[in-house]
Amino acid sequence: MTARVVALRAIPVLGWLYLGAGALAAAAGRAPLARLPRVLWWADLFLSIVVHAAQIPAALRAGRGSDRTAFEIAVLTQIFGLTYWATEEVRG
Repeated sequence: MTARVVALRAIPVLGWLYLGAGALAAAAGRAPLARLPRVLWWADLFLSIVVHAAQIPAALRAGRGSDRTAFEIAVLTQIFGLTYWATEEVRG
C-alpha cells in the first residue's frame, strides 16, 4: 500500500475517531458548547454513515472480479468510503 493510499484512508478513520470522541464526550455531559465542533460532528456523522452507505453499490460494481466478497467490500466501503474502492481499483 502506497503512502498516498494510507494518507487517503487515514481521513475517514480520523472522522470515525472524531465521531467516537464526540459521542463519548456527549455521554459524559461534556459536549462542546461552541457551534462549530457540533456542526462538524453532525456533518461527519452524515458523511460517514449516509454517504459511505450510498457508495456501496458503486463499490460492489468496482469490486467485481476481485478476491473480496461482497460483504467485505460493503464493510470496507462503509469504513473508508470512496477512498477504499477507488484506491483498490487503481491498485487492481
